[in-house]
Amino acid sequence: MSDRLQTLQELLAESPDDSFLIFAIAKEYEKRLEGDHALDQYLQLRKKDPNYVGLYYHLGKLYERREDWTMALQTYREGMEVARRVGDPHALSELAGAKMNLEEE
Repeated sequence: MSDRLQTLQELLAESPDDSFLIFAIAKEYEKRLEGDHALDQYLQLRKKDPNYVGLYYHLGKLYERREDWTMALQTYREGMEVARRVGDPHALSELAGAKMNLEEE
């Protein structure tokens, strides 16, 4: 386990409700090419904090890398709804662009 991943997990143990730490752990797993672990973290985050709009783009991209096109599109759509609800036009634009690119392929 990398020092960074271990540090993040220790911090999460101290602050289990910190959504950013769960997200950061998922990203660390992605860097390590451990997609299953990253997916588990993203899904845990979505369940714990469904309004954490940043997760939807990265989760969708993870599904794309896994060639799960249906789940990627569903994730982008869900993220767009969340972005509208929380008033995040930047995230909405990024998610809409990712969805459009995927639909064109």
